[in-house]
Amino acid sequence: MAKQATAAPAKPLKDKKVKVVRDSFTIPKAELLQIADMKKRALGLGVEIKKSELIRAGLQTLLSLTDANFKKALSSVPTIKTGRPAKD
Repeated sequence: MAKQATAAPAKPLKDKKVKVVRDSFTIPKAELLQIADMKKRALGLGVEIKKSELIRAGLQTLLSLTDANFKKALSSVPTIKTGRPAKD
């Protein structure tokens, strides 16, 4: 009588959990509205995305730029006063 080899099913590789960090930043209202517009645009394309995911997508795009284009993109963003805005 031959014994059947019963192979244990291979355990799926677990993805290493990505450590997330909470942060806050100041952004002009017009740019915050642009994020909302891009979220709507993505939804129109059938992609539901969160603000943080949209910002991370922008970071990935910046990472792919050449140094010259990266510098150009950085220079197109005006410096703003940091900290909490004054109460209206």
